[in-house]
Amino acid sequence: MRKLIAGLKISLDGKVEGPEGYADWVPAWSEDYGLTQQVDAVVLGGGMYPGYEQYWTALKAQPDQPHPLTGKTPAQGEIEWSDFAAQTPHYVLSTSLRSAAWPQTRFLRKSDEVAELKEQPGKDIYLMGGARVTASLIDAGLVDELRLIVYPLIAGDTKALFGTAQRRHALELRDVRQLPDGLVKVVYALT
Repeated sequence: MRKLIAGLKISLDGKVEGPEGYADWVPAWSEDYGLTQQVDAVVLGGGMYPGYEQYWTALKAQPDQPHPLTGKTPAQGEIEWSDFAAQTPHYVLSTSLRSAAWPQTRFLRKSDEVAELKEQPGKDIYLMGGARVTASLIDAGLVDELRLIVYPLIAGDTKALFGTAQRRHALELRDVRQLPDGLVKVVYALT
């Protein structure tokens, strides 16, 4: 069975976004979890998907120009992810979204469909987020691994990664690595 692997960039206090509605402390949205060679599908929540589609469509269209949403020139890792993502199936867990402009996007209506996706042949699946869908899929017992990049920042009163989790979950530490600039990469298996 394929593994569902969640990868998220969080603050030290477990937050996934600042007051503007996104993790404003993250300088680039590169795939920094080491998943690109391991996965062949991406799952996102319906709340996150519209911004994801807008961000990566603009970056893919003009990778050598400042991004219209951030004003920053895309990092090389972001350009690499946009190329990978453009050819990789995306599954959006949403009861309300009906259409998408991003290539190869399909909609899932309930967590049972994520379980069915895990049973299909293929590589592992990258659960990109957001926080609500990640917590709900952990509660449903569908997430196999959690890869976090922790930023040395206390974000304060904003959205917590596990703010909507309904129950306690045991984790098994698999790896810890110190990264530049005080970041820490942590990998847990859900038991």
